[in-house]
Amino acid sequence: MPLKGIPRVLSPDLLHVLSSMGHGDEIVLADAHFPSSSVCRCGPKEVRADGIGGADLLKGVMALLPLDQYVNQPAAVMKRVPEDEAKGLPVPIWDTYQSIVDDAEGKKVQIEQVERFAFYERAKTAFAIVHTGETAQYANIILKKGVCFQ
Repeated sequence: MPLKGIPRVLSPDLLHVLSSMGHGDEIVLADAHFPSSSVCRCGPKEVRADGIGGADLLKGVMALLPLDQYVNQPAAVMKRVPEDEAKGLPVPIWDTYQSIVDDAEGKKVQIEQVERFAFYERAKTAFAIVHTGETAQYANIILKKGVCFQ
């Protein structure tokens, strides 16, 4: 039976990861196309959430995870590759992510855009990577954990 107040999309493994992270640690919510297993060979813990969409998982994570209030951009998405940017490829998932993060934090949060290969390098230093079932393009997001003042 689930615990009260814990979003159902958060597995026991993911709950353990979130509670084990410290201030400044980062977690990647990766889309279904992200090379999670390859990147995790370099150090981050891999958590599988294959059947869960990115927005649903982000809502669940943001219900428990405070973002770092001491940095200007406590979240980051993977920037479109130059060809997609030149075509003006829309990325509607970014608006969805922005809304979820803003609602959870109760304010407008600056989300950084990180070049594709720089995003992969940054992911290698993350505490964990959660591999979702999200199939939307550019649906990867990095969250930097903050602290709770309660």
